[in-house]
Amino acid sequence: MKYIFPNLWMILKVLAVTVLFSRAYSYIVTIDAPGEECFFEKMQAGTKMRLTFEVTEGGFLDIDIKIYSPDGNLAYEGDRESNGKITLAADKEGIYRYCFSNKMSTMTPKIVMFSIDAGERPAYAKEEDGESEKKLETMIKELASSLTSVKKEQDYLEIRQRIHHAINEGTNHRVVLWAAFEFIVLIAVTVGQVYFLKKFFEVRRVV
Repeated sequence: MKYIFPNLWMILKVLAVTVLFSRAYSYIVTIDAPGEECFFEKMQAGTKMRLTFEVTEGGFLDIDIKIYSPDGNLAYEGDRESNGKITLAADKEGIYRYCFSNKMSTMTPKIVMFSIDAGERPAYAKEEDGESEKKLETMIKELASSLTSVKKEQDYLEIRQRIHHAINEGTNHRVVLWAAFEFIVLIAVTVGQVYFLKKFFEVRRVV
């Protein structure tokens, strides 16, 4: 029993260091129409990159995205996507380029919020310099990765909830305005009909 709390304290310390030093960034960028914004991320071979994005404002909430490998080849392409979660394994070391394009729009700019998590080794890459990692350290890293994924998923769902709430509020506002307009038109038509019928049945005397 005396070894439980020291081991737990060691696990928490390693877990905290792992989470703090993971390369995870979040950005919000405005992409003019027609325009394109590109970002760069240096990757090591055998690591993976996780890109999460969401179009928050502008047009039909769609954007084109492309990811290029260090040799310039197209590693991923998506057309008119509103949101997405892309996981890309780096098969070679170098600078990867990912671009958000709004060239399909001629007038409306788009606001894109995205986060990038780079440098995490995939599950199969568990050996380095010919030595196997210790079982406890491996479990801690897997737990840290799971916690980071859960946090990103929560942030992603929170942003989606805000966007959908704003869309619902805007739709409700338009429905209220349209109902008020219909009410005014109905009152006007009713008054016009009463006035017309009154004039139609009015008796005119000729002297």
